[in-house]
Amino acid sequence: MSRFALACCLLPAFALADELPAPVKAIEKQGITIIKSFDAPGGMKGYLGKYQDMGVTIYLTPDGKQAISGYMYNASGDNLSEQMIQKELYGPQGRALWQQMEKADWILDGKKDAPRVIYVFADPFCPYCKQFWQQARPWVEAGKVQLRTLMVGVIKPESPAAAAAILTSQDPAKTWHDYEQSGGKLKLNIPAAVQPAQMKVLNDNQKLMDALGANATPAIYYLNDQQMLQQVVGLPEAENLQAMMGDK
Repeated sequence: MSRFALACCLLPAFALADELPAPVKAIEKQGITIIKSFDAPGGMKGYLGKYQDMGVTIYLTPDGKQAISGYMYNASGDNLSEQMIQKELYGPQGRALWQQMEKADWILDGKKDAPRVIYVFADPFCPYCKQFWQQARPWVEAGKVQLRTLMVGVIKPESPAAAAAILTSQDPAKTWHDYEQSGGKLKLNIPAAVQPAQMKVLNDNQKLMDALGANATPAIYYLNDQQMLQQVVGLPEAENLQAMMGDK
């Protein structure tokens, strides 16, 4: 399971950059964006930063003359830096991206009150999307999981028109269900041209998928027990499937 890439910055940079200690400023010049300071163990001052969308922690020595970039561990072997990055950077950004998916134009598969929500970016011609749809049947049909599919058109030149045909059908949820159940053999009412409204949906979904750092379908997102956003790109392996779906 891969950590999702944070392709958009949702947290402000350090507000008082001119007050950064000289050693931290020197590290900042290497391309690190300082987001906030925090109190670290051992009388050290810590700084949370971001480098190429990855979290970074910097620690200033008590005399203020040196700065160390890297991970800090306690006597139990706990990675204190990673805990800080998850809590202050990845957690908030992941929740913000989850809220964007909630507001997006998605197709419901399953019961709307199913307790576990999974978002899937899917292309009508994606064979792995169809396999994942089949994999999810036991959980969806048991009312334990709801899949929310965000249509994109990325695999073939015909993909946007096929996605538009699903979105403009009388019952998009039923059409998508029947289409996936047929293995893509269901005949769709393909439009001669994709209308602006449907193209906007596809483009907006594509931008959101890009912001999440995914470059292939299916791109699958869910919240784990710690409410941290998780990403699986491609057909999930058995252990990933169990982690995202829960018990049957």
